[in-house]
Amino acid sequence: MLATPVKFIKGVGPARAELLERLGLFTARDVLFFFPRDYQDLTDMRSIADLEEDKLLSVRGVVEEVELRSTGIGRSMLGVLIRQDRLYLRALWFNQPFMREKFSRGQEVLLAGKAALRGGRWEMAHPQVQWIDPDEEPPTGKMLPIYPLTEGLRQGNLRAIVRTALDAYVDLLDEVFPESFLAAKNLLPLREALREIHFPGSPANVLQAQRRFVYQELLILQLALAVRRHGQLTEANAPPLEATPRIDARIRRLFPWELTAGQNEAIREIAADMNRSVPMNRLLHGDVGSGKTVVAVYAILLAIAHGYQAALMAPTEVLARQHFRTLGQLLAESRVKMALLTGGLVGRDREELLGRITRGELDVVIGTQAIVRSEVEFAKLGLVVVDEQHKFGVRQRASLKQAGSNPHCLIMTATPIPRTITMTLYGDLDISTIADRPAGRQNVHTYLVRPEERAKWWEFVRKKLGEGRQAFVVVPLVEESENIATANIEATFEELAHGELEAFRLGLVHGRLPAEEKDAAMQAFREGRTQVLVATSVVEVGIDVPNATLMTIAGAERFGLAQLHQMRGRISRGAHPGYCAVFAETQSEEVIERLQAFVDTTDGFRLAELDLEMRGPGDLLGTRQHGLPPFRMADLSRDSAVVKEAREDAQRLVAADPGLRQPEHDKLRRMVLARYGEALDLGDVG
Repeated sequence: MLATPVKFIKGVGPARAELLERLGLFTARDVLFFFPRDYQDLTDMRSIADLEEDKLLSVRGVVEEVELRSTGIGRSMLGVLIRQDRLYLRALWFNQPFMREKFSRGQEVLLAGKAALRGGRWEMAHPQVQWIDPDEEPPTGKMLPIYPLTEGLRQGNLRAIVRTALDAYVDLLDEVFPESFLAAKNLLPLREALREIHFPGSPANVLQAQRRFVYQELLILQLALAVRRHGQLTEANAPPLEATPRIDARIRRLFPWELTAGQNEAIREIAADMNRSVPMNRLLHGDVGSGKTVVAVYAILLAIAHGYQAALMAPTEVLARQHFRTLGQLLAESRVKMALLTGGLVGRDREELLGRITRGELDVVIGTQAIVRSEVEFAKLGLVVVDEQHKFGVRQRASLKQAGSNPHCLIMTATPIPRTITMTLYGDLDISTIADRPAGRQNVHTYLVRPEERAKWWEFVRKKLGEGRQAFVVVPLVEESENIATANIEATFEELAHGELEAFRLGLVHGRLPAEEKDAAMQAFREGRTQVLVATSVVEVGIDVPNATLMTIAGAERFGLAQLHQMRGRISRGAHPGYCAVFAETQSEEVIERLQAFVDTTDGFRLAELDLEMRGPGDLLGTRQHGLPPFRMADLSRDSAVVKEAREDAQRLVAADPGLRQPEHDKLRRMVLARYGEALDLGDVG
């Protein structure tokens, strides 16, 4: 019955079913769990004569007049005069000209917001609006749900459909939590929570219902992670690889510098993990330039010292080649045999390389996700290192682990990760953090350059290039887009080559170039044959050119703070200080505030937290790429306290019942498998 197609819900029919399907609603169950995006609070409905300042109120009236006027370049104010008998209220929207088309004279509306008395007339800035159908009598004294809509579907239609679905199907739903658990956690039962989240009796009821679903979503994820973690800890088939004093000394002799305290602590934790028969599953994260690659090389050499192979997987060919060069330089005095495996390697060369991997003739294989293809067979894989994990999906990591018996796994990221994200997307891993930076790293001076200041910035860039330095210019898009007014790389390259930087040698690199051209462009820049590299965010990670001290980021509002910080980390990697300028294509208050935070903050961990607050987790780490289903209700930036609570509860439950096999946990187990079984490669829990 819960799988009943929406067209068979009373009052829907085939035509309206097509509209619902545009919203992703195909069955009665989908409708039940299609949560409102907001509410219109009609619990305090007032006449205009009874309005009070600075209090959330609702007013019903008729549109008398609509006026849109300009208040400056790119700025506007929409005023809508609302009449109620002989009294008037003006609703105002600033810089939202698109709202003009939503109002017409004689239309009846409900406004909800805070009113202010100005010049003897009541005004309400940016109120919530409900447009009332002529034959509709809106309920008063209630909270009205506001759902996402599609063209042809009105709020009144959708509310009626949801109410019908609730009446017909809600009692068919199973409660996943035992009664004792609901009581202990002070959670609403499922059926009551669904009724209250759709048609709440009060604002307090909304919060109670939302808490039920936020907690449930986060607990199911944390249970999946805890089950996965328990399975990892009970697997005893990884090779124990001890870092004996002799091996440790041999490895450290290859590093021509003193390691930092943070690097040494991470090595200690990794070595302890690799000395067990339980596979290591550790995340190594740290700020830009903190020296994670050196720590990964230590782990690789530890595996090789015991006669095992190691694989290092990077998300792009540019980064894979960078790692290949870096390791080649570090291990030039060693007998380590390395090879690079990317998708561009074909034919006889590829077959020969695959044969050497299978025969155990290679110690380290560095590459892109080509490493996880089925034809790649390692003779004796002891360690997998995955760089920039958030660029991969969860299942890619699992595939690489299956390439050997059960190798140790080290995951690296140069994107500092907020604690809330660590407890969710990386909840099945141990964490090592490198908080310090190697000695001698220069500071980067960062500037938000307004349009009128850009000529002065380019003059400064020319001066530094004349002194022998090199520069990056980063652009968000490869091709011009009709939908997004932002810099594109081809146009930027031409403008600079025939304008501000015409006296200098420019190179071009982006993700759509053939691998040979990309590599040639990077090599030319690395060797100083080109002075300026115009690039997309393909240079975000792993590019190390010590002489590059200048970076200009065009269309900077298109990047997250963490991504901007990553790109800034490409400069000032040598003896000279760095200079980074960000250009914004739009000058809105929100954009300027966010970019100013980037300018003011060099702490990557703080920027990651700000990014989570401002843009949410999807933008921060590309959570869709993890292969995890999206949350319906939970918000990792808002619900960090619930994440912690759910994590502790899940760990307690799995410790007491590792397979969730006890009868009272049967429904939880089924929900964990249904939602995360495939994404987290759980098989059947327990």
